[in-house]
Amino acid sequence: MTSTPLLEVEQLLVRYVRITAVNHVNLRVKQGETVAIVGPNGAGKSSLLSAIAGVVSANSGSIRFLGRSVLGQSLEATMRRGISLVPEGRHVFSGLTVLENLRIGAVTRSDRARVNAEIKQFTEMFPILGRRRNQLAGQLSGGEQQMLVIARALLAKPTLLMLDEPSLGLAPAVTDQIYQLLTELGEQGLSVLVVEQNAQRALGAAHRTYVLNGGRVRLDGPSQQLNNHPDFEAAYFGVEGQKP
Repeated sequence: MTSTPLLEVEQLLVRYVRITAVNHVNLRVKQGETVAIVGPNGAGKSSLLSAIAGVVSANSGSIRFLGRSVLGQSLEATMRRGISLVPEGRHVFSGLTVLENLRIGAVTRSDRARVNAEIKQFTEMFPILGRRRNQLAGQLSGGEQQMLVIARALLAKPTLLMLDEPSLGLAPAVTDQIYQLLTELGEQGLSVLVVEQNAQRALGAAHRTYVLNGGRVRLDGPSQQLNNHPDFEAAYFGVEGQKP
């Protein structure tokens, strides 16, 4: 991991009519780094990822990726620049097969032989996807769909992989498998930005963590330091409480 900033977010403001979802947030992701954003429901975590990916428009601030502005670019444009988003809710194309879903992830690529090799690699990594490659994606379980959307995002060959609540609604064993994959991807040099309500899971996986509440960053730093930080509960909940 180098100290070179891959992603730089400065004073980002996102509003929906009269609601401020992201309130002048600053955030950095270095090359080869895994960064977590944790916080309660309604903290602004998903809105922050959506603004970076180009799904929603920011009102002000800046977003720079590899030194160039991506503020206001479309989702397709940010994907072509090297940012892949795995949104909350496991958005599979339910009427298409597992294999067809995977191929959609590589739609911007022309190296078909390499794509086929990587699809084979992911179906070996997630054997259930290989066994069900010709089955409709809508018939998969929640955990299987999460594996599918992560593999699909990786087929776009991102420089930065962003995941929104990857463990939401999944069995602990499936969550373990997904986070093991994220650890391995990080070790291979992929930069990862992950949003999680499960703070302990995120703190255990990320190099650094941002605590978001009420649209603002309340606390940030190396994950190991935040794990036992005396202000963590207050930052996460906004009031005194128990660590999630």
